[in-house]
Amino acid sequence: MWKHFLSKLPKKSLKSESVDLGRGNSDSHSPNASSNLGPGRPNSVPRRTSSVVFPASVIAGIEPLISFKDVPSSEKMNLFISKLSLCCVDFDFRDPTKNVAEKELKRATLFELLDFVSANPPKFSEPAILALCKTCAVNLFRVFPPNYRSNSSQTSENDDDEPTFDPAWPHLQIVYDLLLKFVTSSSLEAKVAKKYINHQFILKLLDLFDSEDPRERDCLKAILHRIYGKFMVHRPYIRKSISNMFYRVVFESEKHNGIAELLEIFGSVVTGFALPLKEEHKIFLSRTLIPLHKPKSLGIYFQQLSYCINQFIEKDPKLASTVIRGLLKYWPITSTQKEVMFLSELEEILEVINMAEFQKVMVPLFWRIGCCINSYHFQVAERALFLWNNDQIVNLIAHNRHVILPIIFPAVESNAQNHWNHAVQNLSLNVRRMFSEMDDVLFLACHSHYKEEQEKINLESEKRKEAWEQLETAASLRPPVAGNIAVLVMPLATSITC
Repeated sequence: MWKHFLSKLPKKSLKSESVDLGRGNSDSHSPNASSNLGPGRPNSVPRRTSSVVFPASVIAGIEPLISFKDVPSSEKMNLFISKLSLCCVDFDFRDPTKNVAEKELKRATLFELLDFVSANPPKFSEPAILALCKTCAVNLFRVFPPNYRSNSSQTSENDDDEPTFDPAWPHLQIVYDLLLKFVTSSSLEAKVAKKYINHQFILKLLDLFDSEDPRERDCLKAILHRIYGKFMVHRPYIRKSISNMFYRVVFESEKHNGIAELLEIFGSVVTGFALPLKEEHKIFLSRTLIPLHKPKSLGIYFQQLSYCINQFIEKDPKLASTVIRGLLKYWPITSTQKEVMFLSELEEILEVINMAEFQKVMVPLFWRIGCCINSYHFQVAERALFLWNNDQIVNLIAHNRHVILPIIFPAVESNAQNHWNHAVQNLSLNVRRMFSEMDDVLFLACHSHYKEEQEKINLESEKRKEAWEQLETAASLRPPVAGNIAVLVMPLATSITC
């Protein structure tokens, strides 16, 4: 059976084959983008709609079914190339009854390759690096079906739905493990491998982060992190490419399955930034990370985003005011769930902010917090009032009470008297008491000013009520006549001004 299976594959030597692993200028997002990562099908042949597309490939001259232990050391690298070529075969994993024996042969071969790479072999030759990159490309790089992304965007609000699992995952997992072991192997020289693990290869790895299978995204996260650590020459390109993906989420798609994993990678990258921070990194914070608060799908990656931003602030505390201004710019007006998340992130920032940066933003910040306290949604009002349970924030408020208390007092006083939720009322009373104990004179002055403002508001309300009563009276005495509506309008306008 194996001979029949192998006889179907061309017997061309891999070394003599010209393989482009993405060094061309083709568009990485086109449906046929994976065709430049190994010998693909002719353009006239339609691509399968399956999410697993494995182009056919070739076998090197050596018999690939021989075990590594049965060949001398001088031939092991050739056998390695031969076995890699054997794994460049197309199978349909949607139907488990098709090509069962061939799939099992390929699976066993992949395990052999994984064991070989894990055993610290001699340094990988350039043909071996080329062969492994090609094998990973034809097995991993694929185009998701057209309805895949549209379904993802339509279900952006149903974040608790069960994820979609790729039927080919038992096979894909071995290939991912093989690539991870290969990238981290001490037998791999980065100077040689960078020609094949190049920009196009990295870009296609990044495209796979939109997979709905969380297991695949975890593998990609580990691999990309290792590539970032090993190939220093590619670091700027990786950061730029991820930035572009974030831009598309903010300004176009509103949803991407792999944002959380990409932010996890960036969280560890930020911790390694040298001080003082480069201007490039500060621009990334202000133009890329902060706008990620805008999409509706924020809840999916909020923790990872908040962690990245906190890492920036720990590196450079002066960035705290920049972040707060950004949060105020993108503050949600119609989403109470996002508003609660924003308040939580604000608390984390205020815990580490210094006094100088706090004073730059305290006026617009506490105006917004006052609006949250006045919110009819009890979770928003409650979360805003919880800020006074944080000693660091209370200390900042106490040192700047002459500015903050007049801004925040009307919202607290109104809630303490009129809010429909008893928990919010009690929290407002506690905050009110804290202000009184903090500065009784200032508290009384704010309270007096608040009463004066309320009297003015009540007076204006009475005037409006009287005006409406005059309107109703005038309307009842002089009903409108068809074709002569202006006769009613003019006297009423005069009565309102009086």
